[in-house]
Amino acid sequence: MRALIVDDSRAMRALIGRSLREFQIETFEAANGREAMDKLKAGERADLAMVDWNMPEMNGLEFVRTVRSCNDYDAMRIVMVTTEAELGRMGEALDSGANEYLMKPFTKDAMAEKLKLIGCLAA
Repeated sequence: MRALIVDDSRAMRALIGRSLREFQIETFEAANGREAMDKLKAGERADLAMVDWNMPEMNGLEFVRTVRSCNDYDAMRIVMVTTEAELGRMGEALDSGANEYLMKPFTKDAMAEKLKLIGCLAA
């Protein structure tokens, strides 16, 4: 299992990465959606993307929509990891193709639950 962590905060990328590696998931990072798409187009493989909503250049929602518009990434699971707590925003992310939604701040257990729900961790 290989995960792409997309967040403009270096500290948040490190925190998410540490948790994922504890789950035996390999990680690589991007600071925004455009950088993440560049890495995917260059051949980096991701089974999972953990994506922040609010980022410069290409935000998380734009990233989700871009990924979902390309059949090459159909198997990728996407979790929005964000402070956007409004139900309408959650629905918008899920309707756009995100598989799950994880609220910041989160616990390792909360992350594990979401990853189990989308089949990225054994139940």
